[in-house]
Amino acid sequence: MMLRRTRLAALSLGILFVLCGIAENASAKDLQGRLGLGYNAQFSNTQATNGVPALSLKYGATKDLALEAVIGVATTSPGNSVFGAKIFKNLFYETNLNFYFLAGGGLVAASGNSGAEFIGGFGAEFFIPGIESLGFSTEFGGSFSNLTGTFILRTMGISFINAGIRFYF
Repeated sequence: MMLRRTRLAALSLGILFVLCGIAENASAKDLQGRLGLGYNAQFSNTQATNGVPALSLKYGATKDLALEAVIGVATTSPGNSVFGAKIFKNLFYETNLNFYFLAGGGLVAASGNSGAEFIGGFGAEFFIPGIESLGFSTEFGGSFSNLTGTFILRTMGISFINAGIRFYF
């Protein structure tokens, strides 16, 4: 039994070395100079009464750095809005995926309260091969806000359904 496991481990290791030797070098999805139009829902106004996601304009300033402006408004009673900005720094590069650090802030109004919110964390934006202009992102980290009149620190974990979907021109 032990000899069988040793052979299986050696075979697995050999296959891994062969696959690593023939694998292509990974390169990030280069979004430099491209503008992405889509949405995101990271700010806390999304979970409030009459929550609304924000429209997103994301611009790839360099291969490593991107900037995003977000705006979301609901003219319901009580009102709900967000005006913010985010910055992204690519950390790791994969063939159809960019893994990044993010930081952002915004002015948020929801459920009759208003305040500032700051977010930070990590995320990944992935692209389906063959549909190179459509990016899906997912993010996790933390937020710091004073929307309720007191300071709140909370963790965030956001799937691609809420974190963002963008079409790049």
